[in-house]
Amino acid sequence: MSSPFPLMIRRRSSSDVKNLTSVSSSLLPAFGTVVDDGHLQLKKFVIAPYDYRYRCWDTFLVVLVVYSSWASPFELAFRKAATGSLMIVDLLVDAFFAADIVLTFFVAYLDKSTYLLVDDHKKIATRYVTKLWFTMDVASTLPIQTIYRVFTGESHEGQVFAFLNLLRLWRLRRVSALFKRLEKDIRFSYFLTRLIKLVCVTLFAVHSAGCFYYWLADRHKHPKETWIGQTMEDFKHRSIWLGYTYSLYWSIVTLTTVGYGDLHAVNTEEKFFNMLYMLFNIGLTSYIIGNMTNLIVHSAVKTFFMRDAINEILRYASKNRLPEGIREQMLAHMQLKFKTAELQQEEVLQDLPKAIRSSISQHLFRRTVERSYLFQGVTEDLISQMVSELKAEYFPPKVEIILQNEIPTDFYIIVSGAVDVLTFKNGADQFLSQLGSADMAGEIGVMFNIPQPFTVRTKRLSQVIRISHHHLKQMVQPEHEDGKKIISNFKQYLKGLRPEIQEEIPFLTELIGDMNIEPIGSKEPQNSEASGSNEDTNIKETSSLLSSLTPIRVIIHGHHPNKSTKEGDTLGKLIHIPDSIEDLHKLAEKKFGRRGSTILMDDGSQVEDLNALRENDHLYIF
Repeated sequence: MSSPFPLMIRRRSSSDVKNLTSVSSSLLPAFGTVVDDGHLQLKKFVIAPYDYRYRCWDTFLVVLVVYSSWASPFELAFRKAATGSLMIVDLLVDAFFAADIVLTFFVAYLDKSTYLLVDDHKKIATRYVTKLWFTMDVASTLPIQTIYRVFTGESHEGQVFAFLNLLRLWRLRRVSALFKRLEKDIRFSYFLTRLIKLVCVTLFAVHSAGCFYYWLADRHKHPKETWIGQTMEDFKHRSIWLGYTYSLYWSIVTLTTVGYGDLHAVNTEEKFFNMLYMLFNIGLTSYIIGNMTNLIVHSAVKTFFMRDAINEILRYASKNRLPEGIREQMLAHMQLKFKTAELQQEEVLQDLPKAIRSSISQHLFRRTVERSYLFQGVTEDLISQMVSELKAEYFPPKVEIILQNEIPTDFYIIVSGAVDVLTFKNGADQFLSQLGSADMAGEIGVMFNIPQPFTVRTKRLSQVIRISHHHLKQMVQPEHEDGKKIISNFKQYLKGLRPEIQEEIPFLTELIGDMNIEPIGSKEPQNSEASGSNEDTNIKETSSLLSSLTPIRVIIHGHHPNKSTKEGDTLGKLIHIPDSIEDLHKLAEKKFGRRGSTILMDDGSQVEDLNALRENDHLYIF
């Protein structure tokens, strides 16, 4: 027994398999199965069931099955055709299926217990012969009427041979298997495949019912007392195709429940068959309507969900009396969500392996990230890591991406569209600037860890990619050189901002002054001790860099918390926490011009450990 996996995808080259859709999804190696180069070949004269040449042969047989499914009921109703030109075609078709019976003894099969291909000739033959398939294949292939004529020398046109020919309908299982395979094949439309299947089922039902109904009239003792004899007394002597036309007409009219009454049952047998056929039509019609409804509803299910979601929004907005502007933003966002669902497909991406998701992000957004100012000059590795963690989003026009003074958790890179940067002054929004493709929004609040200084609002339909503050911190922490480059780019960008924009960023001058990106320990080590010292220096530098990227800021005052203050010291000084309390005293001396010895909080508690401080704490140093 051989594992099928190497024959599906050889490890030597991925180009060996031109189309993965040709590989059967049922052929999978069992868990724990060792797949190596020793299992690349089946035994001699054994055919793999998924081999493209065998698949072509199987498809060719399906075409012959279509002919057999038409000819078998037709020859039962019209015996002249069975002994005429169709006999030669039947013998030729039977010869192909006889060859397939022989070929089946050389086709490997999949062991359902181990999911391994069995290529042992004896096991293949035993399995085929002991199953019902072999008996039915032989019975449906033998030309019994021709064999009878050869051995007896007589041509027998009895009903027995006509009914034995119906065994060929056993071959219809091949058509069913073909449709199952096509429904799972992504190269073909599922809707069209199901539609063609329903049409084929309907045509076969119409054809078979018409032929059986004509057979009832043909075998009746009194031709005039039949459904077709009432209209055409000499129907037995008329053209075969005329009778076939009448039969199909009756079958279609009955199937569609029209019932004109021009062709109706006359004798008891015909009435009984009519009842059975109409009962069958109820089930067939239900099957067709159910499947068509499924296909149509499936194509419109997203529209139903969108309308339901919009109705829920309208009810929520009305119940809570939301302003018209907020209501319009909610509706616009919901409509855009459904319009862009096919572009984002979050559900699909979540099911994919991380490597594939990363490759998709690299293809779509890498160039945009490289063009953004913050990541100019950083290494390729950091860019790759950054792009892998991106989240793409769409925003409709006139919707706020970032609100002024909100907590900074993410920043954005504009992929397409345009956004306006606004600030709220004197009870109205004031325009500051416009951002376009590859520009960034929200990075100032994230980098300084301060409330967002601006509101960012879309001007038109915009696609953005979102980067988390947490992910940025994790990726830059081990890459101190990239971190220094990011800070340098950020500092240069801040200095290039227009004065009116700089004024809107609180403590900007002090924040820029506190950013220190000078390299530490630039000289190469001369010995092992120097090398160890340099490693410690790099660790210290990385820690310092990370603190710069995610700084903890406090506001210091040069007096006791209960003591009255001078007017200039009311707001205090915003600083980054240094590495030690001693450094904090030195920094306070530099800010206030006097040396302090005690550090207190607002509530009068003394500070002994800087790690206990939180963002925007007020410290009193005196």
